[in-house]
Amino acid sequence: MLPFSDPQAVARYAERPPRIVPGFADLHRMSALLLAERMPAAGRILVIGAGGGLELKTFAEFHPGWQFDGVDPSAEMLRLALATLGPLATRVQFHEGYIDAAPAGPFDAATCLLTCHFLPLEERRHLLQQVLRRLQPGAPFVVAHHSFPQHPDEQAVWLARYAAFSVAAGGADQAQAEAGTAIMAARLSVLSPQQDEALLREAGFANVSLFYAGFTFRGWVAYKP
Repeated sequence: MLPFSDPQAVARYAERPPRIVPGFADLHRMSALLLAERMPAAGRILVIGAGGGLELKTFAEFHPGWQFDGVDPSAEMLRLALATLGPLATRVQFHEGYIDAAPAGPFDAATCLLTCHFLPLEERRHLLQQVLRRLQPGAPFVVAHHSFPQHPDEQAVWLARYAAFSVAAGGADQAQAEAGTAIMAARLSVLSPQQDEALLREAGFANVSLFYAGFTFRGWVAYKP
């Protein structure tokens, strides 16, 4: 069973990210600020990987005029997002599926937080191309996920740092953290920061800028020309 379709894992989801993602809440707040630089007062945002609803809640509280389309392949996670949002959910349209399930837009902005590392390279390339197609000219796209050097020696160092942070922040004990990094190395589709930036430009995004770095995580803002 995939972790995001396991009801028990989903029920515990909100507890975990702040303990394994450095600056998790600030990542959401920074993303909202970057969106606000170009968003109209009644703008519409495409949120990829919206299950759980944590970033949606931050964005909705940040600006009362924004509307959202949230896309996620897990029905369980979308139900959790609905519960997390409470009354704010009236401003969100949910879509179960991947990027091709998203409306055509055009959207005033888009985000994809802590999601791309689950996608193989060709699926990630397709995601970026399809997000770009759905944006207004000049619209911002905020994206963040695991991204660290992929040379084996450097990779081992960064995975060890990620494990140490998880233990120090109470997200796992040492054995759990080491098992988690082994799974990351084997199953996640992690690129180097240079590869990630090149992929964004290849998809057609312009003015790609790093705004967030937390051990194995990186975040960028880019724009549709």
